[in-house]
Amino acid sequence: MNGSTIRELRMMEDLDAVSLLYAGIWGSRPGNSPISAEVMRALAHTGNYVAGAYEDGRLVGASVAFFGEPVGTSLHSHITGSVVGRGVGLALKMHQRQWALDHRLRRITWTYDPLIRRNAYFNLTKLGALPEDYLPSFYGAMHDTINGGDESDRVLVAWDLTAPTPPEAIEPPLGAAHGVRNHRGRPEIAATDAETVLVDLPDDIEALRLTDPGTARAWRLAVRTTLGGLLAEGARVVGFHERRRYVVRRTITPRVRPPHRSHQS
Repeated sequence: MNGSTIRELRMMEDLDAVSLLYAGIWGSRPGNSPISAEVMRALAHTGNYVAGAYEDGRLVGASVAFFGEPVGTSLHSHITGSVVGRGVGLALKMHQRQWALDHRLRRITWTYDPLIRRNAYFNLTKLGALPEDYLPSFYGAMHDTINGGDESDRVLVAWDLTAPTPPEAIEPPLGAAHGVRNHRGRPEIAATDAETVLVDLPDDIEALRLTDPGTARAWRLAVRTTLGGLLAEGARVVGFHERRRYVVRRTITPRVRPPHRSHQS
């Protein structure tokens, strides 16, 4: 972000501008921004994180977060939005990271739509956050441009601020098998007991929600069943391959051999 600044926001006129920016990004109806200026004012006043990114004096991104659990160690990032393609989102997350470290916090959590490929790539690969939980219909049905009235499944990720950023490239091991495969734009689910499971994503879920809601719903249910089921079993996502699929590794419990018994006659 050349020629840009990021600063914390507290004044109502600044927060009104953030609310309008969010409404434009999410395509919300007038007066129905994802978060109001009044709520942001309350959060900022009580010491939480509310920041805006500016280019040549123009607001181009913002982020809102509040203290979470475990108390004293974690920040929960509720919403971050920015113009696309200028590195604003990454700059905001790095500013948020430094703010958290300055407040002696060790991790940041947030939720995201698991079907949006660019968000998965950004969160898992660029930042190194790791999914912890799958949350079906977390906010209910959301009637904005991005969600298109679909149920709001979310993945909760945690960003360990003390851990090194993982390598960007990851190759699934031999023996990895698809739990969900993208076949000509539609999801194909396959049962597998492989240790490493691949979960494909659609090319553009936001466009599908507008043009083919039935296929969009099929993708949500496929990923909910497979990725959500694996996480519920204790599996963990270890990477995002080729910007299009989750790499999930099951936790394998080693078999305990029964003790050898000797027999004497």
